[in-house]
Amino acid sequence: MISYRGIHKSFDLPVLSGVDLTVDTGEMFALFGPSGTGKSVLLKTTLALITPDRGDVEIDGLSVYYGGRSTIETVRRKVGYVFQYAALFDSLNVFDNVAMGLPENELAQMPKLEVARKVWASLEMVNLEPHEVLAKIPSELSGGMKKRVGIARAVVGEPEILLWDEPTTGLDPVNTAAIERLIARLSRELEVTSLLVTHDVEGGLEMCDRVAMLDGGVVRFCGTPEEFRGSSDTVVRAFVDRAAAEAALDMVSS
Repeated sequence: MISYRGIHKSFDLPVLSGVDLTVDTGEMFALFGPSGTGKSVLLKTTLALITPDRGDVEIDGLSVYYGGRSTIETVRRKVGYVFQYAALFDSLNVFDNVAMGLPENELAQMPKLEVARKVWASLEMVNLEPHEVLAKIPSELSGGMKKRVGIARAVVGEPEILLWDEPTTGLDPVNTAAIERLIARLSRELEVTSLLVTHDVEGGLEMCDRVAMLDGGVVRFCGTPEEFRGSSDTVVRAFVDRAAAEAALDMVSS
């Protein structure tokens, strides 16, 4: 479903240095790595939100970078994107924020009642009471509620693929666990392909079919959660141990 082929990207310094990675149809896939290793940059290349210096991304056989503008628009209709920190529009209420997840050309032609039905259903899907939150603006929501509204916006267009960019960043352990349960449930019930960029290694290992680790701009590891936990690679081992220690510290401090 998703193929990254030789992705290179530099800003002041190289960030991605030839990433090759494939996510299978219907798979739930997690991407790990130290901060600044390019996980979110790679995710954004999927929809041409960031253009790589070299390489290509294929979505369901369609080339994102060589297929032209119409192909990018087709690809974007297939994909729902959950941004880090939810990325809600501050001046819009929940209803309008979620409706923004519908394809622009469809939204312009869709009857208002149908838009309302889709928004209502997507809010219920993420365990929010629509009548309580539809008219609220983001500043009136808790951190966990903002995350859920961001997820509702990603699923309202009924995508085939969901991209999750650090969806639990800024949440306490209790809310992190709740959002991860929601991610796993939605991926299963909607029968989508999910690619999850996360700093919560244990959470990603628990819910994903396969995982990969970026290090030094390339894929250092790709395999099952069991293979990741048992890896003898010293860099992978150090990352797993550090992540476990940080998770334990978070639990104590909370």
